[in-house]
Amino acid sequence: MRRIAGLLVVPLLLLSTAACGDDKASDSASTKNGFPAITAGAKFGEKPTLAKGEGDPPKELKTEVIKKGDGATLQDGDAVQVNYLGQEWDSTKPFDDSFGSGKPFGLVIGAGMVIPGWEQGLTGQKVGSRVELVIPPDLAYGQQGKGDIKPDSTLVFVADILSSKKVPVSAKGTAVAQDDSALPKVGTNTDGKAPSMEIPKSDPPKKLVSDYVLESDGEAVKESDTVVVNYEAYLWKGAEKFDSTYASGKVAAFPLSNIAVKGLKDGLIGKKVGSRVLLVIPPDQGFGQEAEQTIPAGSTLVWSVDILEKM
Repeated sequence: MRRIAGLLVVPLLLLSTAACGDDKASDSASTKNGFPAITAGAKFGEKPTLAKGEGDPPKELKTEVIKKGDGATLQDGDAVQVNYLGQEWDSTKPFDDSFGSGKPFGLVIGAGMVIPGWEQGLTGQKVGSRVELVIPPDLAYGQQGKGDIKPDSTLVFVADILSSKKVPVSAKGTAVAQDDSALPKVGTNTDGKAPSMEIPKSDPPKKLVSDYVLESDGEAVKESDTVVVNYEAYLWKGAEKFDSTYASGKVAAFPLSNIAVKGLKDGLIGKKVGSRVLLVIPPDQGFGQEAEQTIPAGSTLVWSVDILEKM
């Protein structure tokens, strides 16, 4: 089932990077062990600068552990926070940099959120490590390129692995009574499988509904958080499913500040991590009077969202 592209203001970082930073590093070619050398900010936590790569770039993924941490080993399903800087092999100008933003980047290993070279290069590394990745085009953006990244570009990243958490398979908590016959009913299973959804044939509510189905005792979600979620999404009319993480077997991560669907953002802010939430989103807080892929214009949307973790 295809993910709905219009959920976010921009696609997730590293799936669509934007140019940033400036060209402060030297243009002289310099490598160390076949990797472009770090010319400044060599310590974990410091913003690095990188030299330009020398000669032809490698055709396979290369990973160098610059500083080995002593934390947990990254595995599929881990929610990870990193700081990173990225540039093309034949450039000294970063195309992306989280060190300068003051906000680490969150991803889930194995969820397909980032380019394959990132997932392969980070898997098996330890929290507290600084690693340098050299990623060939076939594990990056390939022949298409992306934004200011040229087609067939080999990419170089320095990444500091700050933290990791295991993502649970399901929401937990206390089941909350669903006694309003005018609202959908959501299943309360906690086995990691998609919950059931029963949508009334009556007219949908005109205002946003954000109700607990399972209420945990976790922390409340803030707009500045990135949330890791499993969800099922339906049209109210006809109870037709249009999106699901369960169908793909991969969780999603939403930086709440980037969510374009107002009702989805507003409905999750303030809810507790570990909970399952029913959202009914009227058109004026959804996609409005414009169609979005398989969603007709003027649609009321129904979501069941498991808030598995926040980053």
